[in-house]
Amino acid sequence: MSRTAESAVPLLAARDLVKAHGRTQALRGASVELRAGEILAVTGASGGGKSTLLHCLAGIVRPDAGSVTYDGQRLDRLPEKRLSELRRTEFGVVFQFGQLIPELTALDNVALPLLLAGERRQEARSRAGEWLERFGVRGQEELRPGEMSGGQAQRVALARALVTGPKIVFADEPTGALDSLASEQVMTALTHTARESGTAVLLITHDAQVAAYADREVRLADGAVAPLEVAA
Repeated sequence: MSRTAESAVPLLAARDLVKAHGRTQALRGASVELRAGEILAVTGASGGGKSTLLHCLAGIVRPDAGSVTYDGQRLDRLPEKRLSELRRTEFGVVFQFGQLIPELTALDNVALPLLLAGERRQEARSRAGEWLERFGVRGQEELRPGEMSGGQAQRVALARALVTGPKIVFADEPTGALDSLASEQVMTALTHTARESGTAVLLITHDAQVAAYADREVRLADGAVAPLEVAA
């Protein structure tokens, strides 16, 4: 198969997703595709269903209707054990506030996914240090989350998400709690590293400047993908 043909096949595809939280309809037939190595921004107003879409695509929650296909398999039908395995190995997830473990140092936070996968502690810590360096936080290895700036903590969270060599990183408003300078540093580090490693990124954001780092953008409105307005 040619490289062009391969790139035309989505790595991840959602079709007609429906999801309700109680009486609130978060998704109303949303469909989206992500290709290998692509950086896709999902934008839209708060409350439009962006985070729910990410949770369905990452296998964190199951949709009420519709399908999610990852690498040729129905993600929404996989058992929880297999979904947990995918989130440890092939998926990386980054949230707005990083969600680092406060008792662990930066180095141990990044090494944790490798340790959970059975890697030896010395090797895991060595690889974690390399990833901290790639994200520009070398020298902060022994700091705990409460001792870091917001930008430093988020770069540590990104290093943790990428240390296992995932096929996809799901980033939910990764710069939402940062100032403009820290936001630029985080997005530069994320996009550079993702392109270097061939990792696909699904980026949830309401910030047009953050969305500009993506290869492509889709807009979610009232739980469905809406056409983007193109300036004349």
